[in-house]
Amino acid sequence: MPIELTLLGASTVLLFAHVMIQGQTATRDRGLDWNAGPRDGAAQPLGTLAGRAARALANFQETYPAFIALTLALAMTGQTGGSGAAGAILWFAARLAYIPLYLFGVRYLRSLAWLASILGMLLMLVRFF
Repeated sequence: MPIELTLLGASTVLLFAHVMIQGQTATRDRGLDWNAGPRDGAAQPLGTLAGRAARALANFQETYPAFIALTLALAMTGQTGGSGAAGAILWFAARLAYIPLYLFGVRYLRSLAWLASILGMLLMLVRFF
């Protein structure tokens, strides 16, 4: 199986990690009753960590569809490997590093991790063409 497809599967685990971290930190701030309830009305503001987790998840969700599309396009056209594989590895590693960098408020390195993930997708796009 091409590494791009392996990383697509692993990226699903990464998505679940984002969702679980965001959910757990929000529940810690807002309480179990809020989490188990219908969440009607205005929600209590999130604390620093839960807010960061929510923003990190939103950031992941903004670019994740492009990664999925590029991965499937490379696999369907038989153009896996080369710069596409390198790009997928770079994207995955950068997105993995992004989570703790954002949660712990590490400036600049977090932005570099995001930029590296974008570079990874550009490498995949170049491979496609």
